[in-house]
Amino acid sequence: MIRLVIVMSLLMLSLINGQDMSSNSCTVYFGTYTSSGKSKGIYTCRLDTSTGILSTPELAAETANPSFLAIHPDRRHLYAVGESVVFGAGKTGAVSAFAIDQVTGKLTLLNRQSTGGLGPCHVNVDLTGKCVLVANYNSGSCAALPVRNNGALGEIGSFIQHVGSSINSGRQAGPHAHSINLSPDNRFAFVADLGLDKVMIYKLDPARAALMPNDPPFAKVPPGSGPRHMAFHPDGRFAYVINEMLCTVTVFSYKAGQGALKEIQTVSTLPKGQSVQPAYSTAEVLVHPRGKFLYGSNRGHDTIAVFAINQANGTLSLIQNESTQGKMPRSFGIDPTGAWLLAANQDNNNVVVFSVNPETGKLKPTGQIVEVGAPVCVKFMRAKKD
Repeated sequence: MIRLVIVMSLLMLSLINGQDMSSNSCTVYFGTYTSSGKSKGIYTCRLDTSTGILSTPELAAETANPSFLAIHPDRRHLYAVGESVVFGAGKTGAVSAFAIDQVTGKLTLLNRQSTGGLGPCHVNVDLTGKCVLVANYNSGSCAALPVRNNGALGEIGSFIQHVGSSINSGRQAGPHAHSINLSPDNRFAFVADLGLDKVMIYKLDPARAALMPNDPPFAKVPPGSGPRHMAFHPDGRFAYVINEMLCTVTVFSYKAGQGALKEIQTVSTLPKGQSVQPAYSTAEVLVHPRGKFLYGSNRGHDTIAVFAINQANGTLSLIQNESTQGKMPRSFGIDPTGAWLLAANQDNNNVVVFSVNPETGKLKPTGQIVEVGAPVCVKFMRAKKD
């Protein structure tokens, strides 16, 4: 009887908070640009993974320009870069640590630390949860910060400043670190630097929050490409880098023991015969959880490119360009079940839900759209199982 009362109380609490506590739901977080005037910070809602229905997004934490988010493996802490934040006497960018309320999904600020550079645009958490990694776009640098026992951040443990340039004098006169990514075994960190046309490769020691040069030290993409984000295939044999400036994806084979990348293909994210226009650029790239498909967002063209992945050699074949039903899809996310894709249309201040065909990988809009001011990051957090 007592157990029944407890269960009923929890169910009532979940209804009060608009939460579905079943195993068929997960929490979604949206990073935004608050400078648009349409947003106040990080927003959260729930996705019913059996129906694809989203609850109404609510403000989880008020914070300035949290343009990219990362969730700790313990699912109790979240980290956000403040892209335009000027922090401390050194006037650098900042990364913030938050505690996650397990019932409401709301966030409580734990602390904020310097990223060591300007314009932090990407954040990641290593697989052991011992360090947070950040990429600074404006100053072209990266850093690792230790995670304390309570989830708060310590001061920078390792900082690396990139140097160099590439062929586009307007956008590649200097380094622009655009993302920092982890190898499947957590031994290496890969920084896609738009300004250098390189993916810089570092050895990672999470316990010391240390980044160290690797041999080989980098991999190249075709000149003028502007590498932005990166995703590994689930089997760890291949990696995919989306190139912002030329609207392409470069496919690499990956040697895990050496942290080495070797280019095997570069393909357009646009339909056959469609040339790159000045207003076009890419943004996010993700591999489907089952490893059969790859997705990339085209801004300006305002589509999600869908590719089939050759399971033998990792190469890509374009099978669809699906409209995001809005403008400037800076980010999107695929839920843990692989059934739903959420496209964040920055200029339309909304998130559009698509179903994913499990056989073909193709996308189909469900008709569901929720309002979020200037959304630029989508992250899922699946509920813990008892």
